[in-house]
Amino acid sequence: MRGEPTCPKCGGRVRAPGLFSDSWQCAVHGAVHPLQPPIPPSVEGLGVVVHRARVPVWMPWPLPVGWLFTGVASAGDDRSGGRATVVACSGPGPLGGMGEMLLIAEELGVGLGARFAGIEGPDPGSYIDVSSPPHAKVVAAGRPTPLWHLNGVPDDRAVFAGEARGLWLWAVVWPEQSGLLLYDELVLTDVREAGAEVELLPCGALSPRILGPV
Repeated sequence: MRGEPTCPKCGGRVRAPGLFSDSWQCAVHGAVHPLQPPIPPSVEGLGVVVHRARVPVWMPWPLPVGWLFTGVASAGDDRSGGRATVVACSGPGPLGGMGEMLLIAEELGVGLGARFAGIEGPDPGSYIDVSSPPHAKVVAAGRPTPLWHLNGVPDDRAVFAGEARGLWLWAVVWPEQSGLLLYDELVLTDVREAGAEVELLPCGALSPRILGPV
């Protein structure tokens, strides 16, 4: 199920590099790193994104009990490499029902995290107050990593953002109550550095969340 690349900031059509431009172009946002179509969850599909990525591919590891890997995508092309990655996971929410989480790593200005967060991008900007104490901490590649809860996001989700390895790290969680997962010392692994244990990754059905923000 391969579609066309789209703008990471708005989901609109993009024009490939050509005679008049050496970058992908969105009619609204100008030069962008194109968002490639999501890849259904499989160890092989994850490997495609990992091979191209120039930024971390964050995965909760171990996954929370009952959770599954449910899709992956990246922004960039074969020439530039993956400048943003998004990994989807789904499973039982801490307060019942199903929970869904997107973990996004991206360079400054790519705009993919802000799009899934449902805010005006490209970065957290005024939605985040880093002068206040962090609201949550994860362990990202062995390092304690503070995350701040963003204000002004749509009511159906919780959004946290911070910095890991000099890049934005976003966690977007549905429903909003499933954000409690981020208060429980979630451990994130950069799949680019994972070993053979990746072969044990439990996979589910493709998450509709990764197909585009709603």
